[in-house]
Amino acid sequence: MIRSLDRLIRPRTIAVFGGKEARRVIEQCDKMGFTGEIWPVHPREAEILGRKCYRSVAELPGAPDASFVGVNRQLTIDIIRDLASRGAGGAVCYASGFREAASELDDGNDMQEALVAAAGDMPIVGPNCYGFINMLDGALLWPDQHGMQRVEKGVAILTQSSNIACNISMQTRGLPLAYVMTAGNQAQTGLSDIACAVLEDPRVTAVGLHIEGFDSVVALERLATRARELGKPVVTLKVGKSEAAQLATVSHTASLAGNDRVSSALLARLGIGRVDTLPALLETLKLLHVAGPLESNDISSMSCSGGEASLMADAGERYRVNYRPLRDEQKKPLKDALGEMVTIANPLDYHTFVWGNREKQTTAFTAMMKGGYAINLLVLDFPRLDRCDPADWETTCHAVIDAARATGARAGIVASLGENMPEATALFLMKAGVVPFFGIEEALAAIETAADIGAAWAKPAPPRLHDGGVAAAGEAITLSEHEAKVELAAAGLTVPKGKTAATAEEAADAAEALGFPVVLKGLGVAHKTEAGAVKLNLASRADVLAAAKAMAAVTSGYLVEKMVAKPVAELIIGATRDPVAGPVLTIGAGGILVELLDDSAILTLPTTPEAIGEAIGGLKIRKLLDGYRGAPAADYAALTAAVAAAASYVVANASKLEELDINPLMVLPNGQGAVAADALIRRRN
Repeated sequence: MIRSLDRLIRPRTIAVFGGKEARRVIEQCDKMGFTGEIWPVHPREAEILGRKCYRSVAELPGAPDASFVGVNRQLTIDIIRDLASRGAGGAVCYASGFREAASELDDGNDMQEALVAAAGDMPIVGPNCYGFINMLDGALLWPDQHGMQRVEKGVAILTQSSNIACNISMQTRGLPLAYVMTAGNQAQTGLSDIACAVLEDPRVTAVGLHIEGFDSVVALERLATRARELGKPVVTLKVGKSEAAQLATVSHTASLAGNDRVSSALLARLGIGRVDTLPALLETLKLLHVAGPLESNDISSMSCSGGEASLMADAGERYRVNYRPLRDEQKKPLKDALGEMVTIANPLDYHTFVWGNREKQTTAFTAMMKGGYAINLLVLDFPRLDRCDPADWETTCHAVIDAARATGARAGIVASLGENMPEATALFLMKAGVVPFFGIEEALAAIETAADIGAAWAKPAPPRLHDGGVAAAGEAITLSEHEAKVELAAAGLTVPKGKTAATAEEAADAAEALGFPVVLKGLGVAHKTEAGAVKLNLASRADVLAAAKAMAAVTSGYLVEKMVAKPVAELIIGATRDPVAGPVLTIGAGGILVELLDDSAILTLPTTPEAIGEAIGGLKIRKLLDGYRGAPAADYAALTAAVAAAASYVVANASKLEELDINPLMVLPNGQGAVAADALIRRRN
């Protein structure tokens, strides 16, 4: 059920329940100029902070749009039930002692279920959360201090953690915060649903999510779709990289498709940006607020120091940004403005020859910004205002603003040490349309993320994510390699010609019928190489007999296959069921290189040929596929078709498939195909 949160997050009337925390909510609303009505509810007080106090929900003059319920957990449930019956717009549940305390309190889960039942159709946020701050309307259901001020437009940041929300509210980076909201236990209303609600506010420019765990992939997909429609980007700080979500251990696939890598693939599919640190989240939102998603990762960098230019160049190696060389038409104007002693390059060290000269700086910066870069950066660390004169630094800021306005280009000023940019300067630059970046690493992380969102939005929207369906019942079984290959061949993958045999003599007969050379494998063995249950390039009947007898003790039968020609490269295609994203496909370097290279990509399903091509193109093994040192190039068409066929098989069998492992997929030279040389399937019947 999708509940409207409009009344709750943009209220005209607010009811507060409780003592100290409820009083603080009133104080914060008064301090921030909330113009609506506030109705305190308390069983004994006559008035609170000059307002008449009511004894119960029933006594209120109307159904409140928003309520802050700051009482104990049992009373919280009773009040929520009364508010729902009265037709209230929604409530924040401050109390703890629900599901988050289930390991300490035996009734924690039961209490949370009772709370959700009491709310019914009325939206609730929490429990175990601080609530939210709406600085567009001065409406704060927030029982604590904060560092925010009223804004006319800005970004929204949502988190499960109330303490993280407090920390964010204290930022001095110039980021205009329209909403800061917490979700607590997400008992009924998850972060994605709250994000969808704030996204609809025309005064919100972008949304940031601090995610500990996805509340609902369906809601996240709905958020991503609406964000694209409205042109309002979403960026996440997803924590929990060490979380282990894959239980399968039979194949290599499980080790390649960890929960965090699946999360990244899911977010990339949806066009939602991802960063790794809280400062990067704030700087990315700042960039998105001013400039929106970027059309490329081409950037320019300017500084009056070779040391700063080197810092920018080196940092660029760690991020997917491109210091594209200057165009010919830029070089002469730059040389004319800066003089012969300056090396014209990107990153550019413009020296100090034009320092303090607004006109000459503007001329040089304008020439740089005419290069068609997605954004143009200037490194500028400001002096301490309590001890130094910032006049020349202010001149440089004005020159950047002048150049950006003259060219219509995006611009940002980067303090290499974040603390060196005064908040007043950051606010001034933001007002002028220039992004004030606090830190080189954070600036490049923000640009990388904004470019990723831009690239995702430039493509057609992806097909709706496959949820995997209802998992089939029963114990998982492992098909024999031959059985697995029969199924995969029916799905469109190419497999070697082969026959099964029960005895060594039958294996030798099969080999002669197929034609030498052959490969002999023992059936019923998970890791054949380690067990000595695979022999390659057997060239005669005698070789097959000897090999079959040698592995007889560890096998339940034999599979004899025609030997595949020497490949250009060996890849792995695997699939597992992720508990959040459903079935996911893994492709990467296969054979013995699986663990050695750690080279793989995740594809959420269903996928497209374009997505498959991008995933293959990002692999380290791509150099082999392209034809390394004169070797033949791989059959890319056959490789793409094999991955697509595997993906289709996984989607068609999603409800019963536990694990798929094709390793190796032998990718032959161009025009010769791609062959699944080994395969494992675990599924429920």
